[in-house]
Amino acid sequence: MAENEDVCGFLCVHEDLVAQVQASLPNDETLSRLSDLFKVFGDGTRIRILYVLFEAEVCVCDLAKLLGMTQSAVSHQLRLLKQARLIKSRRDGKTVFYSLADDHVATLLKQGAEHISEG
Repeated sequence: MAENEDVCGFLCVHEDLVAQVQASLPNDETLSRLSDLFKVFGDGTRIRILYVLFEAEVCVCDLAKLLGMTQSAVSHQLRLLKQARLIKSRRDGKTVFYSLADDHVATLLKQGAEHISEG
């Protein structure tokens, strides 16, 4: 084993480049929050909900019908999406309607779809 396990096999670290990249990296809290955001996208049901909301503002009943799920299961996923600030809600009488939180969410969906279709 080498004396210093942190040294790469090439023994050539580009200190200026390493310093430049380190200076531009987000802090640990930001990276953690970004990781949590992408975990929310890791569930097929939540992606389906986001795509429905990409098309229209809908209530829980509409989502349940569109996705073939119970209202309770949809509500659970909506709560997670709302906590991640990916969706927003508005009340109209007794009905709550859901939509994407902003254009950034739509952009993430579009760019993700473009990325996987380039293959």
